[in-house]
Amino acid sequence: MTDTTKDERLSYEQARAELASVVERLEAGGTSLEESLALWERGEQLAGICQRWLDGARERIDAARQRTED
Repeated sequence: MTDTTKDERLSYEQARAELASVVERLEAGGTSLEESLALWERGEQLAGICQRWLDGARERIDAARQRTED
């Protein structure tokens, strides 16, 4: 299983928790430039996953509202 496939299976809560951990590590400092860049990139990936979940939830809410208005 590739990392991309694993990421696609993350729930919103899992992605958010990992993102919080990444941010915490970056804020704590003490990492090399290379490690900091890797953490930043991972954070960007996780933020994208969270955003996709939120966008999907918004679409579902909008669709449900539309059905009740019809």
